[in-house]
Amino acid sequence: MTDSPFFSRGPRRHVDGDFSAEELTLANRNSGIALEMMRHDLTPAGMHYLLIHFDIPDIDAEAWRLNVTGNVTSPLSLSLAELQTLPSRTLPVTLECAGNGRAGVTPRYQSMPWRHEAVGTAEWSGTPLRHILERAGIGERTVEIAFLGADRGFAGGVEHNFGWSLTPDEALSDDVLLCTAMNGTPLLPQHGFPARLIVPGWYGMASVKWLTDIQVLDQPFDGYQKTTAYKFRRDKDDPGQPIDFIRVKSLMIPPGMPDWFTRARLVEHGPVELTGRAWSGAGTAIAKVEVAVDDNWFEALLEPPQDRFAWSNWRFTWQATPGEHVLKCRATDENGDTQPLAPRWDNSGYGNNAVHVVPVTVR
Repeated sequence: MTDSPFFSRGPRRHVDGDFSAEELTLANRNSGIALEMMRHDLTPAGMHYLLIHFDIPDIDAEAWRLNVTGNVTSPLSLSLAELQTLPSRTLPVTLECAGNGRAGVTPRYQSMPWRHEAVGTAEWSGTPLRHILERAGIGERTVEIAFLGADRGFAGGVEHNFGWSLTPDEALSDDVLLCTAMNGTPLLPQHGFPARLIVPGWYGMASVKWLTDIQVLDQPFDGYQKTTAYKFRRDKDDPGQPIDFIRVKSLMIPPGMPDWFTRARLVEHGPVELTGRAWSGAGTAIAKVEVAVDDNWFEALLEPPQDRFAWSNWRFTWQATPGEHVLKCRATDENGDTQPLAPRWDNSGYGNNAVHVVPVTVR
């Protein structure tokens, strides 16, 4: 991590109203899922959300190496071919950006202006990370294990490679994968080719893309994203709480048909099947999903997920009557956590899991 004389912390601030040119530039670089594509259990790679902090690295697969260094007994430098000889596992995993919903927090912090679209579910294939760590031999004094990508740039005036860290217990879970494939095909450049980390149940910042270095540390990791960027804060002076597991959430596939510019929905009167997805972090199951029509709540039919780290499908039949209506959905997980009716405040707009609100016109 390097403090830079070239870029300061910049002009970002809390604002109401129109989006800035910088926010629109970020929105054009970072794509989200079209909500109607939630009808697929697995999100097509081209529809899975992307948050790319810096530039997409240009990596030569033949020359690429994964280096495992630090407090280990046997440092490693693995080629892609060597990595692909290790035992493989495939997991369907729902990933969500910690900033998903930021645009719904008022006043909003100027950053990637996500509304609801920063989520997707894919089958990720690779080797459980523990196979690599066990081969390297983790030293007894290990405190954290850091993961660094090839993508480098500036944030908050600090030059750094994007990175994250896990404790040894977290990293040695069979569910944490070092992946080389998504939905049965090699990773696309924008999704982390040739190899990336997938940490199921966590917000997406933990699943480092374009992985090049694993550093086994006998002291806490000091990377900017972990220590500064991704923290829940009440205000800019709050030291903050680390962001980790995804909060319980549900989204509705907007029913009917849209207006091109406003995305306002038109629905025909009569029975309308409302459907969507629900998920929570840390492998916690969804207990129920409720749907509101004009603030009258009804329980939806909930289907089992493909895996404990993947979203669940829900559906509800609404007898639509002519006029203007407001639809909502909310999920409750098996820990008893329920989506709030309004966004909870966070200084950077992280973790907004408020109920999804969909106004519709019925004709």
